[in-house]
Amino acid sequence: MSLTFEALLVLVTLLTGLTVGIQTVRLRRRRRAGLELPERENWWVDLCRSIFPVLLVVLIIRSFVVEPFRIPSGSMLPTLLPGDFILVSKSSYGVRLPITNQRLLGNGAPSRGDLAVFKYPINPQENYIKRIVGLPGDRISNREGQLYVNGEAVERGDVRREMVPFMGNVNLMRESLGDRSYDIALAMGEGCNRYSVRSEYEVPPGHYFAIGDNRGNSADSRCWGPVSEDLLVGRAFFIWMSWDGRDNSVNWERIGERLE
Repeated sequence: MSLTFEALLVLVTLLTGLTVGIQTVRLRRRRRAGLELPERENWWVDLCRSIFPVLLVVLIIRSFVVEPFRIPSGSMLPTLLPGDFILVSKSSYGVRLPITNQRLLGNGAPSRGDLAVFKYPINPQENYIKRIVGLPGDRISNREGQLYVNGEAVERGDVRREMVPFMGNVNLMRESLGDRSYDIALAMGEGCNRYSVRSEYEVPPGHYFAIGDNRGNSADSRCWGPVSEDLLVGRAFFIWMSWDGRDNSVNWERIGERLE
């Protein structure tokens, strides 16, 4: 099993912290025994003393406060572009332990319309971001491109034609779910399309139904089923950086954009 950045950060923080702790105890014992203290510590201990506080702060912030993620694909177009760097609130769905993702504090849960980051059910080492459309107990159906929640059609605006980066001219539609309002792309593609998914789903207890805003080009709950609450990571809320890989430049217009 490959070592994730999260696991590597935890491991290095523990090793440096353990080194600093052991050396501190040794020096304290020598001082109490009246023994002479070394003029200088070896390079490894000195390095650990320097980087351990920084690693600990980074670990605490990433694990319990906010964590950055990069958008690798176009499944959330037009809301998120490939190359967007987002911030994710780690406390929105309860504070969780690193690596195990076990809930530690809080009882927050996703709301309909949330942009949720979660561990991919098929390979939990990967992180996915999708929009939550179904809560535990909901019935989700998709008929002729129209999304239904518990038999009621999700509110939509008129279809309009717009230019979307990485897609070209496509049909967009404004969709409103819960207290969120967002654009979805209607182009058909090779994702979970009408030929590969069931027409209706019932979300089991402790699970959530998540789909991409790029409805025809997204592998999501329509393909691999609902997401367990144990796999939730946090709620995306902000774009702090955006890199356009087509011309290798910063997309300044997207920096600072709040996510809905």
